[in-house]
Amino acid sequence: MNKNWMYAFVLAAALNFSNAEAAYTPPKVPEDIFQWVQSSERMNYFFNKQEMCYAVDSKGHVDLDTLIVPVIKTYDHVQVEDVLMKRSWRMESTDGFGGLAGEANYLSIQIPTGVVTINEVDFIDGHFWTLEKTTPGTKVVISDLTEKSRDGIFYRAILAYEEDHRTEILSHTKGTLTEEEMEEFQKEEKRHAKIMKKREKERKEKEQREKEQQGE
Repeated sequence: MNKNWMYAFVLAAALNFSNAEAAYTPPKVPEDIFQWVQSSERMNYFFNKQEMCYAVDSKGHVDLDTLIVPVIKTYDHVQVEDVLMKRSWRMESTDGFGGLAGEANYLSIQIPTGVVTINEVDFIDGHFWTLEKTTPGTKVVISDLTEKSRDGIFYRAILAYEEDHRTEILSHTKGTLTEEEMEEFQKEEKRHAKIMKKREKERKEKEQREKEQQGE
């Protein structure tokens, strides 16, 4: 290959990449609906705190052990290009993918076992419209993921939110508990509130001690 032509090719590719980076802006995710968890070099992770709910069976009974949560991952320009290239390599259609901005996953989490089922994955555009829907049904065991795993951090953050917002999540759930189950639920919530109050007191005391040590 002629060196001048090769340099021109590399320069053109670099310019196109820079233009794509400059032109692309991830969609703004409503903070009143979605809870941000983390951002990696490729994407931003959010879960829908307003639509998070517990599973409900065919009789309308709430299953407090199963959490249903929609999540969104917005891509940066590198991830967008990576998805498009991989689809091209696999001979998959890229029609309509010019506006690709991320993906929406619909998860169910078995709280006692920490098993996540990815029921649905949608590629979405900047207006959160679905470009393509798949139903993988993939199962992930959270305990198998390392502490540094992006997915592990994300799933654990969702479970931590559930632990502190059970009454709120139950209010989003279109089902019912028996009278006995509701009484037990309320007792558990009171016990958890006491634990959280104690933790908050300990945190403040620790901060105060650290300030006093710094002032010495």
